[in-house]
Amino acid sequence: MNAVGILLAAGRGRRFDPLGARNKLLQPLASGAPVVVASARILLSVLPRVIAVVPPQDGGVADTLSALGCEVTLCAQADSGMAASLVQAITYSLPQADAWLVALGDMPYVAPATLRALLAALAGGADIAAPVFAGRRGNPVAFGAVHLPALLALEGEYGARALLKSAPVVEVAVDDPGILRDIDTPEDLA
Repeated sequence: MNAVGILLAAGRGRRFDPLGARNKLLQPLASGAPVVVASARILLSVLPRVIAVVPPQDGGVADTLSALGCEVTLCAQADSGMAASLVQAITYSLPQADAWLVALGDMPYVAPATLRALLAALAGGADIAAPVFAGRRGNPVAFGAVHLPALLALEGEYGARALLKSAPVVEVAVDDPGILRDIDTPEDLA
């Protein structure tokens, strides 16, 4: 299995700042690290190849992620929804990749052990693996090669949500509240 990490970092973060003056991904966490840096470091600690998707005029996110060792790809259609970013990243990963661990740039609290557990589920035969904490499914989500055609056909603002509802998902129990914790508002930075 040749798994690749995908970091979706092309959203506009309008709930964080409706005026768009502050990019939430570049805001510092309590640790001092910018949100997207913390998110990328988690993926990079587990996977040798991480592809980050950014929008045009990203305010410096691409340069920051590139300096960390991510491969960065620009998604000109980022405003059309998460699916465009996901398709962009998966297309960019080909032909080498045959599994994808899809993480969100605004989720900096996921434990590396969760990523390893999702990859182990794929290696054990799962076609889709999603983490579950306290009975709630979260992110990131891992996809196997059998879903490549469906992933490349995604459209809209909800990314792979429809695929997660229509295909069997192996739920991986984790002791990781970080799978449910994202940065949506300035208060979430604390």
